[in-house]
Amino acid sequence: MKGLLITDNQEEPLLIADVPKPTFQAGQVLVRIKAAALNRRDQWIRQGMYPNIQFGTVLGSDGAGVVEAIGESVSENLVGKEVIINPNVNWGKDPKAQAADYSVLGMPSNGTFAEYIVVEADRLQNKPDHLNWTEAAALPLAGLTAFRALFHHGAASTGKNVLISGVGGGVAQFAFQFAVAAGCNVYVTSGSEEKMQKCLSMGAKGAYSYREEAWFTKAQKETGGFDVVIDSAGGNQINDFIKIMKPAGRIVFYGATNGTPEKLDMFRMFWNQITLQGSTMGNDQEFEDMVTFVNQHQIKPIVDSVRPFEQAISAFDEMKAGKQFGKLVVVFD
Repeated sequence: MKGLLITDNQEEPLLIADVPKPTFQAGQVLVRIKAAALNRRDQWIRQGMYPNIQFGTVLGSDGAGVVEAIGESVSENLVGKEVIINPNVNWGKDPKAQAADYSVLGMPSNGTFAEYIVVEADRLQNKPDHLNWTEAAALPLAGLTAFRALFHHGAASTGKNVLISGVGGGVAQFAFQFAVAAGCNVYVTSGSEEKMQKCLSMGAKGAYSYREEAWFTKAQKETGGFDVVIDSAGGNQINDFIKIMKPAGRIVFYGATNGTPEKLDMFRMFWNQITLQGSTMGNDQEFEDMVTFVNQHQIKPIVDSVRPFEQAISAFDEMKAGKQFGKLVVVFD
């Protein structure tokens, strides 16, 4: 079968190659992948910016497909099922935080950028009926990350003022869609006028360009402040968020692409009872709850582009450019 591997080739670490079809054991299932989606994690691995890279691994954390075969102790009813795959590996028993041996599908364990994958049977959820294969493949990692950040840590609910920063990213777009579906007053920031207008057409109450020096002053005046901010960049803009939080507001970040702030306005934070909270992908129960929420609200992931698996490396190039709005998906014949 064909798979997309990470190699130690300095010129181009990605390689589409023939790899052995995986074998399965008791408790496991063989899934024929119909579609797989990229995450920034995949591009970071390509660039060598991820810890403990295991060369020769099939990349990919997001996938949807059909169960083709099962191991012992797995229900025969799964055969032929259309499924999406939970990317968590060994979250552990504590729902509050992942275990020490936790990892994500697609490095170090083989991932979804291959014609077949073997996973534990409990990694599967039924593909939502209202989603096609490309939409279903786009959901797992980013959807789960957004769900945990928004609802578990952010405690977002109907009527709350929610700001999604840098709305061009996959997790941010899911957080935006989930917050709108939950009845929040949702606002976004972006450096792209096109992306801001798109969000306004999809239910955002307002949109602000972070390229404007004092955008946060305008946002504070127009909204009265925010109960929740969902962010992936970190850096000095954290202090801008602190200025526009309502009392007891929550700033939840799931990444730090801009690094750490040069200083942190702790005085304003403690006086206004503001929480600055880190977040990761999410536990297994949250994955199940996320899929239920998507079904309940008939949410469709935003897909920027779809291409055949043979052109997968071009999708990585597109992600590196960072101009897409929505998920980048590859499909298999």
